[in-house]
Parts: sequence; structure tokens; C-alpha cells
Amino acid sequence: MSDVARAAGVSVMTVSNVLNGRPNVGAETRIRVLEVVDELGYEINLTARRLRTGRTGTVGLIVPRFDHQYYSELAARVSDALAPEGLHLVVEQSGATRERELSALSLARLQQYDGVLLSAVGLDFADLDRIRTDVPIVLLGEQEVPDRYHNIKMGNVAGARLATEHLVARGARRVAVLGGRLETPHHDMASSRAQGWADALDAAGLAPDPELVIPLESFSIAEARAAIVERLAGGLAVDGILGVTDEIAIGAMAGLRDAGRVVPDDVQVVGFDNLRISDHVSPGLTSVDPGHDAMVAHALRLLRRQLEDRGAAPEHVVSDVALVERGSTRRPK
Repeated sequence: MSDVARAAGVSVMTVSNVLNGRPNVGAETRIRVLEVVDELGYEINLTARRLRTGRTGTVGLIVPRFDHQYYSELAARVSDALAPEGLHLVVEQSGATRERELSALSLARLQQYDGVLLSAVGLDFADLDRIRTDVPIVLLGEQEVPDRYHNIKMGNVAGARLATEHLVARGARRVAVLGGRLETPHHDMASSRAQGWADALDAAGLAPDPELVIPLESFSIAEARAAIVERLAGGLAVDGILGVTDEIAIGAMAGLRDAGRVVPDDVQVVGFDNLRISDHVSPGLTSVDPGHDAMVAHALRLLRRQLEDRGAAPEHVVSDVALVERGSTRRPK
């Protein structure tokens, strides 16, 4: 950094601020420093930094897939929240497999990060219980986890119940849950949201019909679209659909259109996640907002807490939910 500072005509502190992404550097100075870094071939030695400061300045985010919009939006939100602190984000794709999630949590990999946010899908309770590390970890997800982990869950049951109540209040009586699964215990997204759907129907005096639970494998738009076309062609009677994600709900709307059904006149649709795209489909998608920004703020707060106090008592947070109404559901008369 001293070499870079001399060549750029700035202080070592300015070079450090530029390399750490801190905002208190002018644009021209930042460009000049980065040009010198490129010319000299300077590379940050994370191992040396960790030995000197105990920190790498990097946070890891491990998600199942990059091509699901929820995870890309999550990564963007985490990156934006870290930037003012001069921290960098590295995102890894686990493929939702046990092997790759374990690999991401190996001691060698964890040493690259000051902390890790893990959206675990493939790991079970026993796998998580065997992991021993001093690197702060916050688990994002629905599965049962050992008490020693900090954990943030979405309000899946409450959100799905809210969405189903909304459909029933607007006249729907045959509400399908697309992507749901009826199984217990409810330790994943699909079964938790199906539970909220069933609870709302029970409360409304409408018996949950297993025929209206439509499981999916990949949770993709294309799979959801094809599933709706197939079920409607097979005679399924439906006047409301809860997609367990926004992408699934958007696929459902496409499938309904393929089958000649009009949203919301013939079938009303609600999604879950309140992704940015939900406001840009036609009609706009009514969706459950799980409190993305609050979840990211909680996650980073829990990472910082562990960095400051390695013995901090674990917290288990469930996010608040709200319904954002758009054109895919009818206005009450």
C-alpha cells in the first residue's frame, strides 16, 4: 500500500479507504488510486490482513441457486448494506446439496470470511451440530437448527395464512397452493407455507382439499406454468392460487393465460416474496412481503454481535410479514 500511495501521490490511509470501498474518497482520487493498483499489480493479501487485524473485510453468503430471483435480490441487499462499512460480499452457490453446503462451511473456506450467512437446504440438524468453528455464522432458512446457531426465518406460516385469507375474503373458495407440500414436521418452505394455507381454510370453514396441493420439484416459472396447464386440462376446479414463491405465482399466471383463464376475473393469484418483478407483470402480482430489509439488518446485526462477543447468546428471529395488494386479486365490492 505504501508503494501505491507514493505512486498515486496520496496517503496510505487513502489507499486503504479505496481498497476497502469506503465512501469518504473523491471520485478522481479513487480512480487514480485504482489505476495505480492496476499498473503495479497490487493484490490484497487476505491472510496477512487476517493475521494483522483478525479480519478479512469479507462476508460470505451461501445460497442454493443464483438463477432464482429471490437469492439475487438477497445478495444485492446484503451487498448494499455492507458497502457503507467498507465490507465486501462473496456469494457462493451450493446447489442446495449437502456436499456443497458442507464444503462451503469447511474450516479452510470459512477462514476467508469474517462471517457467513448460509441459506441451508441440504444440511440437516446432525450435520449442523457437527460443525465447529469460531467464524460467526447466521443461518437463513426454515429447518430445525441446533440452539447454538443464530437463525433467521421467514414468517412462512403467518404469510401463507395471510395470503389465503385474502383470497377467501375476495370470494375464492377453491384455493390451490402451488409448490406446497402437506407433510410434517414443517421444516421447509414448501410445507410451512402449505400449513399456513391449510390453517386459513380451516378457519374459514373450508376443508383443505389435498387435490389442491400441487407439489413442484424445481420451483421454477416454467415448471409452475406447465403444472397449472396440466391440472386444468385434467379438470381441476380452482378459483384462487397461492404460489409459494413469486416466481411460481408468475408461472401460474402464465399457465392460466395458456388455458384461456383471466386473472383475476376467473382465477385470483397471490405470490410470496414481494420480488421487484411483482410490480412489473400484468396484472401486478399481489404478494406477501416477508420483510427483506429487516431480515438483512437482523442477519448483519447478529454477525457483528458474534464478532464483538464470541459467547453471545444465540438469537432465533422470525420476520414479520405484510400483504402487498396488486391487480392479480379482485378489489372487495
